Amino acid sequence: MVSACYGVDRRLCAEIAGPAAERGWRLAVTVTPTAERWLRASGEFERLTALTDLPVRSEPRLPGEPRPHPDPGHFLFVPASANSVAKLALGLADNQALTVLCEAVGGPPQVVVCPQLSAEQIRHPAWSGHLRTLRGADVRIEPLAPDQPWTSVLDALDTSTVGEP
Repeated sequence: MVSACYGVDRRLCAEIAGPAAERGWRLAVTVTPTAERWLRASGEFERLTALTDLPVRSEPRLPGEPRPHPDPGHFLFVPASANSVAKLALGLADNQALTVLCEAVGGPPQVVVCPQLSAEQIRHPAWSGHLRTLRGADVRIEPLAPDQPWTSVLDALDTSTVGEP
């Protein structure tokens, strides 16, 4: 899952999708509508699409359409904006990416959320409560500093028991 923040238009393919594909993982990518807009504007949407044999989604399917993605063994939400993390903690599924994540929280599969926030966003009084809620539902939180390589979070996924995320 992908939201629009901190360089998603420059870093997603190079630091998450490309390295995950190189590990042999099959990628099922869902992005927020804003992230799709940013990725298309930068030309990275086509590059992202080339890294997976599945459609990159941002819109829900129509009734009667087949599911475009198989059930994943793992969810990695990177980068996760403050807005999307708050919505996920509150169960607000107002876009396809959050709908899929909200359905996954609280049970298998494993969900890893990687918020990338400014210091101002982190000190908001509601932030710690959102993290507590998600951790209470067995969501693993792996914060990303703005200058931290995103590739490091790929190791946060426990793939020892499942062949591919």
